[in-house]
Amino acid sequence: MTNSTDTLAPSDMLTVRNVSKSFGRVQALRSATMAVPRGQLTAIVGDNGAGKSTLVKCLVGVHVRDGGEVLLDGAPVHFTNPQQARTAGIETVFQDLALVEDLTVAQNLFLGREETRGGLLDRRRMRREALDMVSKLAINVPRVNARVRRLSGGQRQAVSIARAAGFSSKLIVLDEPSAALGVQETARVEELILDLKSRGVTILLISHNFEQVLRLSDQVQVMRAGRTVARRRTSETDGQELVGLVTGAILDPETDPEAPAAATSNNETEPVR
Repeated sequence: MTNSTDTLAPSDMLTVRNVSKSFGRVQALRSATMAVPRGQLTAIVGDNGAGKSTLVKCLVGVHVRDGGEVLLDGAPVHFTNPQQARTAGIETVFQDLALVEDLTVAQNLFLGREETRGGLLDRRRMRREALDMVSKLAINVPRVNARVRRLSGGQRQAVSIARAAGFSSKLIVLDEPSAALGVQETARVEELILDLKSRGVTILLISHNFEQVLRLSDQVQVMRAGRTVARRRTSETDGQELVGLVTGAILDPETDPEAPAAATSNNETEPVR
């Protein structure tokens, strides 16, 4: 069975082909390749320095990639700033959450997308729509006019995810969504992610937590040294194999350039989705 993503499948929301990125003499990405099927949750795992966050930042315009190709909904895209990615339908929740503590929940949900009426901020409409957004996702916040500084870490993460999900996004990217949360808050955030997944939202998740990846994802992409070295359906792998793929103890002959060449076959096979 081949894991190649060289051929675009109609079901892919996002396709990444041979993306590279250097910072001076440091090669952060080396021909990174992956596919994100529509309506599924795809996880990226890898050790520190594997290139996970760099790849995501290249996808959403924080970094401009040096080479390679990215297709969104089958069309080539090349973003030079995050706003272009948002306009195209990619919302990203980074680890720093990008929330303004002195603003309210409603103001943060509409940050950069403020509603106006007659040239003035339509605060009533934003509060009403913010309440609808958090109600649909069953987010536990005291009230939409509460200031973010009064919220817990889990509530802040939920507000960031609600903001990403609230504007007809094609793809939501979550970068370590529970890295700084406790057990109970992590469980609540995971419930929110699973709810989005049940609604058919396409999600790309970066996580160091293999147990979380196995709980939430449909497929896993493994990165090492700036490359995609393996792809697995979550139902067909386990934590032990993922650890081996991440560390290099296990080499995938169909994907990993460091593995011995796989035996050739004349059988036609379909990409793993």
